[in-house]
Amino acid sequence: MPAPVPTRRRQDREILALALPAFGALVAEPLFLMADSAMIGHLGTPQLAGLGVAAALLGTVVNVFVFLAYATTAAVSRSIGADDPATAIRRGMDGIWLALLLGAVLLAVVLPTAPALVDLFGASPTAAPYATTYLRVSAVGVPAMLMVLAATGILRGLQDTRTPLYVALAGFTGNIALNALFVYGLDLGIAGSAWGTVLAQFGMAAAYLRVVLRGARAHGADLRPSAVGILGSARAGIPLLVRTLSLRAVLLLTTAVAARLGDADIAAHQIALTVWTLLAFALDAIAIAGQAIIGRYLGAGDATGARSACARMVRWGIVSGTVLGALTAAASPVLLLLFTGDADVRDHLLPVLLVVALCQPVAGIVFVLDGVLTGAGDGPYLARAMLLTLALFTPAVLLVRPLGGGVTALWWVFGGLMMAIRLVTLTLRARTGRWVVTGAARA
Repeated sequence: MPAPVPTRRRQDREILALALPAFGALVAEPLFLMADSAMIGHLGTPQLAGLGVAAALLGTVVNVFVFLAYATTAAVSRSIGADDPATAIRRGMDGIWLALLLGAVLLAVVLPTAPALVDLFGASPTAAPYATTYLRVSAVGVPAMLMVLAATGILRGLQDTRTPLYVALAGFTGNIALNALFVYGLDLGIAGSAWGTVLAQFGMAAAYLRVVLRGARAHGADLRPSAVGILGSARAGIPLLVRTLSLRAVLLLTTAVAARLGDADIAAHQIALTVWTLLAFALDAIAIAGQAIIGRYLGAGDATGARSACARMVRWGIVSGTVLGALTAAASPVLLLLFTGDADVRDHLLPVLLVVALCQPVAGIVFVLDGVLTGAGDGPYLARAMLLTLALFTPAVLLVRPLGGGVTALWWVFGGLMMAIRLVTLTLRARTGRWVVTGAARA
């Protein structure tokens, strides 16, 4: 018999307890890049340009394989809901083994092809050597980066978002210290910065493994690699990979169109995208709470609790999106001064920031429902919905320039149309209730 549905106050406390630390951990990766940029920027413009190219490549890798965290969260939280912590950790270890395999493959691919990848991204002749150096050294840390994703998914599934926050803060602090030592103390230049980040990533992976191993010993979980388990983890991740690749395609198309509108337009677009990403971290924190909570309810066989939690988190998404939108609109004059001194760019940026602000309430619902369906293991539907979104979005975004639209029109297509399509597809799924599949594993 399912447990009574918690009161709204208890639901709110649980959402906040998971979402707030998750937000802190989410900003760790941008902080790594900021630390690297600050130190490399003092080495010279070519070095900083090289970092920009290499960081874009590494960021793509991390974003593409974020399913390692999401799929692991869903699997682990279901087992926790079924009161089977040993299986929860076993499923989490399957994700870590998969991360190691993928990391080894990526390392083998990136090391010899780094110069070609840098050229593909259009690095200048002066920046290319630095980009290649940073990319090759950083590739050594890719297995650790992917392990961190999977291990973060384990702890989220265990309803623990505090430990990832502590590990992220320790990693950020260690990264700054190591970079300062290698870049300035040992005069290793951009390679020293990359090695500092690699060591920090492996330190974070080691910290996570220590926590997971401690839990495995406490519950008698088997940690040995299992071909069946690793393949199962991969199958669960493939639909989320398709979803992520489709979303990346949307972002790339938008940026490609912006680049053809003019220098002021692409500059305004890049600043707006930075603001959008920061706001997305806040909304994604609620989505992460949704992944963990929904998976636990469904694993416990509590369909009523899952629906109630979904409804409550949607309200959180609406309120959070509305507040963030109002703050963005109010802060837009300050943001103009903060990001650019170019009057032309400011003229283009102001209406775009207002579009960003207006889209936040819709984005709040979209992020929450995406997290709910991910936690429910409804990856195949998410993949189909995102492919449909991409198919409808592509012709619309490609018409912006031929129809004489500027960066503001582009952002109405991106922030307005694209998010509206996602809102419709996700809301329809949530209302059907087909995502509510209970049990320790989704059939």
